[in-house]
Amino acid sequence: MKRPLAYITSVWNGDKIDKMIQAAAYSRVLYEAGFSPICPTLYMPMFINSDVPGEHENKITMSKEMLKRSRVLIVCGTEVDETVKTDIATAQKLGITATTLDGILIVSQHGQDEDDD
Repeated sequence: MKRPLAYITSVWNGDKIDKMIQAAAYSRVLYEAGFSPICPTLYMPMFINSDVPGEHENKITMSKEMLKRSRVLIVCGTEVDETVKTDIATAQKLGITATTLDGILIVSQHGQDEDDD
């Protein structure tokens, strides 16, 4: 089964470890729902220093490129900040579907219910 790429955006709170734990949890949920999760917050801090202006800009550019290649944008969590708003606006501009994690899980659950019939 080919899994569609799903770009994860969220308001990332806490320290680096907390953010990575949350990003991994969201990625796992999307994986289990049948997607190939893309979550820059999960791995970019391992090699990009966002405190360096040039590297921070590269992180933004690379993240946007990954979003462009995705089939869907998944908004996780209940908060919205400027980064999430920008990701949503970029997805809309590119014609990429944007939804919430809850929305994906509801649709996924309905699909499983159909398989049971």
